Amino acid sequence: MSGPSLRKLDAHRAIHDGAFMEAQSLTEMLNQLVEEKKEKEALQVADALIEHWEKRVITHADSEEEGLYKEVVEKEPEMQDKINMLTRDHDLLRIIAKKIRESLEKDSVSKEVLDFFASMLVVNEIHSRNEESWLLDYDHHHD
Repeated sequence: MSGPSLRKLDAHRAIHDGAFMEAQSLTEMLNQLVEEKKEKEALQVADALIEHWEKRVITHADSEEEGLYKEVVEKEPEMQDKINMLTRDHDLLRIIAKKIRESLEKDSVSKEVLDFFASMLVVNEIHSRNEESWLLDYDHHHD
């Protein structure tokens, strides 16, 4: 059983938006530090940013998959294709996060790392809006 905040559109959107805005802010700060050639500070922000993605976003994704997604499919089996697409989005975020971790082990923030962080923002934003409209607006109309 998923928590009530995962099943309510406004609460779920607030979780998505809060995590997204924090990631976006840290990403902008990271880009600025790289542009200013402040390598040590950039590495610290990159470490904080990947931790944010792992702890806030990917942990949230895990809880959705363990609760909300299973509940939706049990209630509406025809939603399985959409759940598969949303789960694939989560997988992409996990794959990109792993690539960032591997790149950061080289002790620098490369253009590749910046591109990976930017791609996480894009995937996450599209995913969140799709999830909200497919599952939460949908669920809201079928209670």
